This record gives sequence, structure tokens and C-alpha cells, in this order.
Amino acid sequence: MPIHLASRFAFDLAQPASVLLQFEAADMPGQQLVETACDIKPVNELTRVAAQDNIGERIWLHAESRVEVRYEASVAVDRDLPALENLHQLSPHRLPGDAVKFLLSSRYCFSNQFLAFVEEEFGGTEGGARIAAIRDWLNTHIAYSPGVSGPQTTAVDTFHARAGVCRDFAHMLVTLARASSIPARYVSCYAPGVTPQDFHAVAQVYLANPQGTGGDWHLVDATGMADLEHAAIIGVGRDAADVAFVTSFAPMQFEYVKVDVARG
Repeated sequence: MPIHLASRFAFDLAQPASVLLQFEAADMPGQQLVETACDIKPVNELTRVAAQDNIGERIWLHAESRVEVRYEASVAVDRDLPALENLHQLSPHRLPGDAVKFLLSSRYCFSNQFLAFVEEEFGGTEGGARIAAIRDWLNTHIAYSPGVSGPQTTAVDTFHARAGVCRDFAHMLVTLARASSIPARYVSCYAPGVTPQDFHAVAQVYLANPQGTGGDWHLVDATGMADLEHAAIIGVGRDAADVAFVTSFAPMQFEYVKVDVARG
């Protein structure tokens, strides 16, 4: 089923600066771009580069003063979502090289601090069953509460605050999965069902595929809001720092963001 999405945002730069953007849906297996339109103005220079793991693109701008971005797309999504509980965990020595970095702690996900917790709370589970247990624990123990976290909030902060937004839920799931020796990465996406609608954050975990012929990345949303079957992935990374929709290399004042996502 195709989904139709639109995003608009604007920011003001205090001085001429380089800005890195990542807001377009990726063209990748499981989702294909049908129509797209992108307007960024004004800019002095614009360059496109491949994003993390070659999923989607980033846009380099050199701009000054106020910049406004308008983006629309139709995306045909055809994604299989096998039941997590039936998926097995791969031993670390069987992981492909590009998945190994997603076992390690990162800027917002200090997985090494949760080794004892995951065994105490989720011991006796493994693989997809453990991920499902982690997802359900987060959905029960962490309140979705806009305004309680910010750009510097880590998974440790969220664990103690017991509240956060989609970014924090994704960081927590990624952290607890890595502490369980399951590769996990942060995913930015457009997703139907999210309220209030915005750029959404979920996780992907690397588990054995149902055919038993290797591993695949599987989407998980600990908030429970997103229709993952029809979500359009923007990009992936170790955590939010890798896939922020705006990264400025000079002082910046964010003005507004508006996102709309609709099915079919």
C-alpha cells in the first residue's frame, strides 16, 4: 500500500554555515519511491551524499539566514513483519561485519551499563522473545510524555526518569537489545498512526530470518503507535546523532516543523 507523506520545517542560522539534512524517505528493499518533490531555499550550495549503511541520502547545505524545507513523497511499502517471538538470536561470531558495530555502546546508548539489568529482568528469554519482552516492558514502564527530554537525553536518563518520547523509547530498546548481545540500530521514519504526527523514531534488531538462512533487520516500535507495516524509513544509525533531520555546524534557531502521513 502506498503512503503519502509531507514535511515542512524552517530554521535560522546566525551566520553562514554548513548544515546536514536527512528527511527524505529512502529508496530501498521493502519500500520504493513513487513520486517525490523537494524544495529547499535559499541555499548557496547543495550536495547529496550516501547516508549510514547506504540507506537513504543526506543533503549538505551551505546557507545563511533563514532556510525553509518542503518535501512531499508517495512511497510504495511492501514489508514482511514476522512474529518477533519466533525469531532466533545469532551468535556473535555468526554476525556479518556490518552488524557488529550495532552491538557496541554509542553516544546515547550506554548498553554496557545494563548488562546486569537485562539478565535480572529478561533472563530465560533469547532472540526475538527477548526483544518482545523488552518492547512490552518499555511500553509498560516508560510513559510517553512530550517535553520531559531533550537533545542530550540518554537511555540512562530515560531509564531513571521513566518517561520520554519516541526518540527515548528507541534509545532504550536499542540499549537493552545491545546489552542482550543482539545488534540494534536507531531508525528515523515516517509512520501512519503516530500521534501527534512528527518524524518518528523506532528500532531495528538483527535476528535470524524465518528461513534459517542468515539474518535480517526487523523493525520494532516500543511506543506501540506506529503502523510499521506501512512505515517509510528515512535512515538508520547507532543512535539519534546519526540520523537527525537537521545537524547544524554553527548556532541555529529552529523555527517550526510539520509532518503529515496518510495511507493510500
